[in-house]
Amino acid sequence: MGFLDDAKDKLTDAVDKHGDKVADGIDKAAELLDDKTGGKHADKIATGAVKAKDALDKLDGKNDDL
Repeated sequence: MGFLDDAKDKLTDAVDKHGDKVADGIDKAAELLDDKTGGKHADKIATGAVKAKDALDKLDGKNDDL
């Protein structure tokens, strides 16, 4: 097993254990960005947050991070 395989396994475990906290962080970051841009890019920020959460779900194979 290589370095990247080990890193992916560790990341997958972390997402599996703390996916809800990571998803909350994504939501908070999206809200902060939306506030800082005055809502000008709200649709793009929301799309990015959804894609980030989808990536979390793909890592652990569960749809529990929303």
